[in-house]
Amino acid sequence: MKRKMLYVGSFDPITNGHLDLINRSAKLCDRLIVGVAENPAKKGRYSVEDRLHMLDLVISHLDNVETDSFTGLLADYAKRRGVEAVVRGLRATMDFEYELQMAHMNARLYRSGIETLFLMTDPAYSFVSSGLVSEVFLFGGNVEGLVPDPVLAYMKKIR
Repeated sequence: MKRKMLYVGSFDPITNGHLDLINRSAKLCDRLIVGVAENPAKKGRYSVEDRLHMLDLVISHLDNVETDSFTGLLADYAKRRGVEAVVRGLRATMDFEYELQMAHMNARLYRSGIETLFLMTDPAYSFVSSGLVSEVFLFGGNVEGLVPDPVLAYMKKIR
């Protein structure tokens, strides 16, 4: 049986912290789906198509990774895609409290044995979030080293 996992986020934009988790997660399974969550309640800085494109720019070296997008409940999407585990990244204690609450809710919704795996972020990226990167970039700040180089080039191109 092939092991399939899901790593989901807004990736608005993808950061080096996200990419680190994707690279590490890809080593733990046969197939990794990187899912861009579309949340109609949140207005993203980049379109879903742009976020998928930025992801594709930096994961092409990973043969066992694919990108996708979805709306609705993570639990429904995970079941539909037949994953065994959902990967979540943790940066700090504030992430832990939120992610634990979400993991418990999803466990109730999964009802099919899907596990939630928590991976600690690389300490070099523990302060980085998509929202912070977007805001700094919007106001002309330097985000070099916080996002993959091809993503930064794309962000500048579509500015």
